[in-house]
Amino acid sequence: MLVRFLYRVENMNSSLLRFNMILAFFAFAFAFAFGGCASHPDKVGLHGKDATSMQFHLETNPDGTPHNQLVSIYRANPMRMTVSVSPELDEGFMQSADLVDVDNMGGYAIKITFNDEGTKRLDYLTTSYKGRHLGITARWTEARWLAAPLITKRIADGVYIFTPDATREETERIVRGLKNVIHELQKPYVF
Repeated sequence: MLVRFLYRVENMNSSLLRFNMILAFFAFAFAFAFGGCASHPDKVGLHGKDATSMQFHLETNPDGTPHNQLVSIYRANPMRMTVSVSPELDEGFMQSADLVDVDNMGGYAIKITFNDEGTKRLDYLTTSYKGRHLGITARWTEARWLAAPLITKRIADGVYIFTPDATREETERIVRGLKNVIHELQKPYVF
């Protein structure tokens, strides 16, 4: 049946129609192969494991274009800030994620260690944009802005530690999901 379909497409007079038919076939094949339902929205593609996406957005001046957006960060005492829509860093630039204790009073933070490319980007951002905030958003079972630390110094070692606007349980879930995603991204790609 597939051979008959491709033969008909090949013998069509209009090259545009032939192109559209081939494009439609591959779109259908892609949708069939990668579409479908997931039992839980934050467990897609990780074989049932928790997943977390994390992005770092640079504070910017509002210019009325779709390249930036106004966001509200921190739930108890919201801070409104304009950030660039496209992230400067995300989980693709991360090497590891950890939950770390920051004091003897039960304080905790998220420690992100970036890979080589991420370390270069973080170094550039913290050198070039001192005085601006770095908005950090995460998506796990919900999507939320977690922090907006002020860039005060250059970070050249690729290690970024921040206190999230999340409970300890939420932070443990965020870090666990982020570790799973980083692990999946570090696997070699096989066709």
